[in-house]
Amino acid sequence: MEIQRLQESLEEVSVRYAEVFEIDRTETWFVLKLQEELGELVQAFLAMKGMARTRGRTEEELRGDFAQECADVLAHFLLLAKHEGVDLETAIQQKWLSRLEKP
Repeated sequence: MEIQRLQESLEEVSVRYAEVFEIDRTETWFVLKLQEELGELVQAFLAMKGMARTRGRTEEELRGDFAQECADVLAHFLLLAKHEGVDLETAIQQKWLSRLEKP
């Protein structure tokens, strides 16, 4: 898997963002930022499915918004896991992929 390389690239972007906006990336910030992004994902999903205001955006724009929020959630999840020292490749192997192995 390439998760660790992706995490390193995301970390670089996140550090730059934090420097520009003077954000202290504490352990609390990582989890709250993920929660914020998850809320935005839900909002984009509801708009895309016609269950919330679309603000005049086209179906294509709404799908694009949803895709962007998916990216934000994944990125912030990976940053949180990295910050907390979680080896995602090992965890995924143990929790999920081990079920693919023959008994």
